[in-house]
Amino acid sequence: MLDLNSIEEAYKRVSGVVHRTPFTFAPILSELSGYEVYLKKENLQRTGAFKLRGAFNKIAALVEKGQKNGVIAASAGNHAQGVAFAAKHFDIEATIVMPESTPLTKIQGVKEFSAKVILHGANYDEAYAYAVTYGEENNFTFVHPFTDDEVMAGQGTVALEMLEEVSGLDAMLICVGGGGLISGMSVATKALRPNCKIIGVSAEGAPAMKQSYDAKKAIDTLSVRTIADGIAVRDTSLITLNHILENVDSFETVCDDEIAAAILFLLERQKVLVEGAGAVGVAALLHGKIDLPQGSKVGVTLSGGNIDVTMLSLIIEKGLTKSARKMKLRVLLVDKPGALQSFTDILTNIGANIVQIGYDRTSTDLEFGDAHVSVALETKGVEHQALIRQKLKEGDFSFKEEH
Repeated sequence: MLDLNSIEEAYKRVSGVVHRTPFTFAPILSELSGYEVYLKKENLQRTGAFKLRGAFNKIAALVEKGQKNGVIAASAGNHAQGVAFAAKHFDIEATIVMPESTPLTKIQGVKEFSAKVILHGANYDEAYAYAVTYGEENNFTFVHPFTDDEVMAGQGTVALEMLEEVSGLDAMLICVGGGGLISGMSVATKALRPNCKIIGVSAEGAPAMKQSYDAKKAIDTLSVRTIADGIAVRDTSLITLNHILENVDSFETVCDDEIAAAILFLLERQKVLVEGAGAVGVAALLHGKIDLPQGSKVGVTLSGGNIDVTMLSLIIEKGLTKSARKMKLRVLLVDKPGALQSFTDILTNIGANIVQIGYDRTSTDLEFGDAHVSVALETKGVEHQALIRQKLKEGDFSFKEEH
């Protein structure tokens, strides 16, 4: 049973192993949102995400009952590392089934904790089905990422720390995928501070739980597509939905552009690196999705920091372009000595830094004697970009902007 007592018992189990992560005031975000915002930095947790709490509590409970035959899980992300870490701690066998498309870095991350990795299936659902069958054949205990009372109780320990460290919290913003984190946290919070609003936030590209919340019944979706892979859950769990319907006061969604902007904001302005799932609460704040009285004390869970570096690079590049700090141009020049220099002189005189340049004189769409120059520029905002356009037009340069 998931209740305050089971969550407090979970806290006793995980204490000393799981980090008590910082829960700190965020001055810039507070000023922008109009709320008194505190960030719970589970991105700094061991294994890089809150998932360790639930996995550790589950496996610790199994060991207490004398069940040491081994555990199995299906995951391509944070839950996999949490299960592998906990199993190694208790010196029991762990098997993780991951989709065949799982990046090598994630596979290596699990193997570092001495778990056996099986690659099977084209997606999570196929990996999950195989893990259940394999576990039954080998007498392993399946550790579900969210539909398990002891896993949810472990996740609920996040709320215990937040309520203990900051008194008088008016609201918590909690990311929602399968619903294990918000189930555990909402049960703990409503037991200790009933007036604290629980606000769920999910990705628009993974709408199953939001649709289920609105309809008050379980609704599954055909597919998911979001950069927040940690909450990219296709089907709704009736177990977690029941906790959400009972304890969650409102439910919002954010799109991938809003999530990416929040990741970049946290990196630049708060000096915090989070993954997509960890940024959805901040995305909701930054984009006006939260309706609370001004000055409310708001706790936001940064659920994890295990972002793929390729995705991070893409988010940064796109973010710089959208915020007018990067500009890409394709300019038509006469292919003769000095033409390129006259173009670059204009950029030099107005302080636009060239970070990438390409020169093409052979494309079939060019007239003989012409050339295309593709440039990427570092710029200083909207007004600076307007000045660049103006000066190029005054210099009779024909150009197109690339986005």
